[in-house]
Amino acid sequence: MVLSITVSFRIPRELKRKMDELRGLVNWSEEIRRFIERRVKEYEQLRAIEELEEIIRSIPAVPKGTATRYVREDRDSN
Repeated sequence: MVLSITVSFRIPRELKRKMDELRGLVNWSEEIRRFIERRVKEYEQLRAIEELEEIIRSIPAVPKGTATRYVREDRDSN
């Protein structure tokens, strides 16, 4: 069983009138719920990206040529 709560917010009167005109065509409750779910996921992804970027920035830089040296060492060991 999914517990839910009611959320209310204000919209312009004209927008509400237009929504009422479309009431039989659109399930506004479901439409708004899906929109909010998508936006929450987008913001969670943005936050995760920011956290990863912060981690990457905190990793110390390696001296230039390190990767090349490791590749050569690996090739020479075979």
